[in-house]
Amino acid sequence: MAPREVNAQVTVPNTTDLSSNYMGLPLRNPVVASAGPLAQTVDSIKTLEDAGVGAVVMHSLFEEQLRYESEQIVQQTEEQSESFAEALSYFPVTAIASVGATLSSQYLQVLEDGAKALEIPLIGSLNGASGGTWTAEARRMQDAGASAIELNIYLVPGDTSITGREVEDRHVEILRAVKDVVNIPVAVKLSPYFSSFGEVATSLCDAGADGLVMFNRFLQPDIDVNKREVVSGFELSSPEIGRLPRTWAAVLSGKVKSSLAVSGGVETRDDIVKGLLAGADVVMTTSALVRHGAAYAGRLIDGLRDYLRRSDLTLDQLRGMLAVPADASASEYERSGYVSAIEKAKRRYGV
Repeated sequence: MAPREVNAQVTVPNTTDLSSNYMGLPLRNPVVASAGPLAQTVDSIKTLEDAGVGAVVMHSLFEEQLRYESEQIVQQTEEQSESFAEALSYFPVTAIASVGATLSSQYLQVLEDGAKALEIPLIGSLNGASGGTWTAEARRMQDAGASAIELNIYLVPGDTSITGREVEDRHVEILRAVKDVVNIPVAVKLSPYFSSFGEVATSLCDAGADGLVMFNRFLQPDIDVNKREVVSGFELSSPEIGRLPRTWAAVLSGKVKSSLAVSGGVETRDDIVKGLLAGADVVMTTSALVRHGAAYAGRLIDGLRDYLRRSDLTLDQLRGMLAVPADASASEYERSGYVSAIEKAKRRYGV
């Protein structure tokens, strides 16, 4: 499905086997709805399942939200302790009740109800950047029925004295803290901005990561030159950003034990196929579903099935077909591609 055909209807006999495995979870197909605004209610999650996706990752619960709620409860308990003589036995229950339904409790309720309503895996998502007690929330997600946990580690070091190794160690620390409290699969969603991403990926796999999701997007602010102020904003991803996660999927495929997911820039059937050719176990998308509606997932899946049928390939034959060969040097392989691209640009744009 080319970009100009993005809204075209595809009708393909439902005979090609698309069943996949992600972190040990059986999936009916490799198309996963990634964390985003379409996975915030039971009804919207159910709509994604009805559209055909293989699994759904819920929207993220943030470390900052959990910390704020904890601070609110502490503040409430302190106020109660100053107001009542019997506070030692009274204030904990009163304080929690006065805070009301917390974001975490609301999240867990949607997760619990969603897990009961769905027949496909429902994955909880935790977003944080520091070590701490917030990681224990993963256990509550497990108890609520999550099939797996996705750790979205969004760490942008602002301290210029922090070393690269400290940043990398923080990722491993967070992963291990979660693995210590759950027995369901745990994936790590991380950025590509490491001096040696391959070494970081291998370290996370060795530390117990059941899956690697490549990549989260740093939301970079801009500057309004008229108001002379920093402005924040968010834009849906474009297909161009899908090249980087596919590159690393091709490098890591067959070299790590963890499942691989590519995320970002997945707009058309061809983007799904490219991710699988590179070696991904699953391909995740949100922006395309926000643009075109949840039902668009069915068109992506039908498109993949049609591609396999027309190519006379099975999904297993397709997956990893263009990954870096096991006996090849990944650095030399990538360098060769870089040089080839530069030479091609010279011929095309040179005078």
